[in-house]
Amino acid sequence: MENDKKYVCCSASPAPPAAEPADCCCRHKDRTPEEYKALLHRLNRIEGQVRGIRGMLEKDAYCVDILIQVAAANSALNSFSKELLAQHLSTCVAQDLRNGSEEKLDELLRLLPRLMK
Repeated sequence: MENDKKYVCCSASPAPPAAEPADCCCRHKDRTPEEYKALLHRLNRIEGQVRGIRGMLEKDAYCVDILIQVAAANSALNSFSKELLAQHLSTCVAQDLRNGSEEKLDELLRLLPRLMK
């Protein structure tokens, strides 16, 4: 029975031990250590910027000064998105096209309007 399948989200918890592995509801991307390290480094910097903005708010910093830091954090998030998009295009989408499928390309084309808001 197809409806009786149990789906396990790999990111939420480890899969329970079973005779057969459960289908996974999540999609994954195997990144090189360099890709992972670069993306993580960017996110750590962004996290620090956001904590700094919170600190400015807690210290009653001037609105314009806070807004400048928010703009910098937004720019950093945009740069992170561009890097991730470039990696996705050069790996996931390119491989899918080489395999004769356009599924990932179609997915990307549906995603772009949401990214460009």
